[in-house]
Amino acid sequence: MHAEEKLARLEEWFSRHGSAVIAFSGGVDSSVVAAAAKRALGDRALAVTADSSTLSKRELSIARQVAREIGIRHRVIKEDELEDERFAANPENRCYYCRAKLAGALKEIAEREGYAVVVDGAHVGDTREHRPGLKALKEHGVRSPLLELGFDKQDVREIAALLGLSVKDKPAMACLASRIPYGERITREKLERVEKAESFFFERGFTTVRVRVHGDIARVELLREEIPLAVQLREEIVAHLKALGFTYVTLDLEGYRSGSMDEVLRKK
Repeated sequence: MHAEEKLARLEEWFSRHGSAVIAFSGGVDSSVVAAAAKRALGDRALAVTADSSTLSKRELSIARQVAREIGIRHRVIKEDELEDERFAANPENRCYYCRAKLAGALKEIAEREGYAVVVDGAHVGDTREHRPGLKALKEHGVRSPLLELGFDKQDVREIAALLGLSVKDKPAMACLASRIPYGERITREKLERVEKAESFFFERGFTTVRVRVHGDIARVELLREEIPLAVQLREEIVAHLKALGFTYVTLDLEGYRSGSMDEVLRKK
């Protein structure tokens, strides 16, 4: 199936519903969904981004930019998962509580303003990973058009390229809470430290970075091809991360991999 046909099927999905609220992060998945919704529904499509402690300022800025690029109506709402003790305690299913809170907020908007459906950007590939948040969204009636149409990440990127979206090659960017090991309490201070640490790398040209926090140790994950650059900047990196309060700075030789904090779950 060509990208044109995939996009047409996605637009048809939205046309059948008439109006939609889109959970919008500014990543490639939700951007493709938002763009298709805009093309099919015009002003009856509303993208909503939750500005919270777990979303970096960089990602919020990108979401605003991409929404303008698409031309979709965009609303930023304030949400703070840390107010929920079940999330802040950082259990293995913490994402469930975060997504449940978001789904409730989006449903409230949809019901109050007369939107027919609330959707997200989940696709087939997301079902193969540890994603308790998907369960919460499904329980709250949030639909996943990409998943329902059987589209995976490659399909999403093909559609994004067809649409010429600036985020067509954007790496996945999980929320900042994913940098903290399960069972270790999530605090605003820890999240801010991670954000400042990762911003340092982005400002120096790295495309993908995760600064995983293990007590006073920073475990830095980078794309393998970008590890040599980190070695070149070793002294600068160490100085910056120590200034943020880390005692030890380590570079993970396996490189970046999505959900590396979930590796402990696979050993159980």
